[in-house]
Amino acid sequence: MSEHGIRVSVEVVFVPEHSQPGRSVFVYFITLENHGPERAQLLERHWLIEEAGGATTEVMGEGVVGQQPILEPGETFQYNSWTHIAHPPGVMRGWYTFQNTLGERFKVEIPPFALTLPAGEPRMLN
Repeated sequence: MSEHGIRVSVEVVFVPEHSQPGRSVFVYFITLENHGPERAQLLERHWLIEEAGGATTEVMGEGVVGQQPILEPGETFQYNSWTHIAHPPGVMRGWYTFQNTLGERFKVEIPPFALTLPAGEPRMLN
């Protein structure tokens, strides 16, 4: 949990029906919980997506899934999105930039999570 009381939790699922050689697709489910004493608005996201072999992709932008949600104390916001990598396994990590009611901006770390193929899933080669 961040020092401002925002907790980020992540679940990730490999999606074989949308994957093909050289493109492994993963859906991730994010839950944001405001355990702090004041309202906070998510303004921006910043992702680093690392894959086997060393390739890294950086993704930045406003909000998440077209929204800049406001979380009152005790509120939760959930969303899902997706990414793909050419060479699993990979890792996603990053941070969100929030703003509190005083206009102060702060970063909340997104815990690193693995982008891996399930056991028994054939590795998709280029």
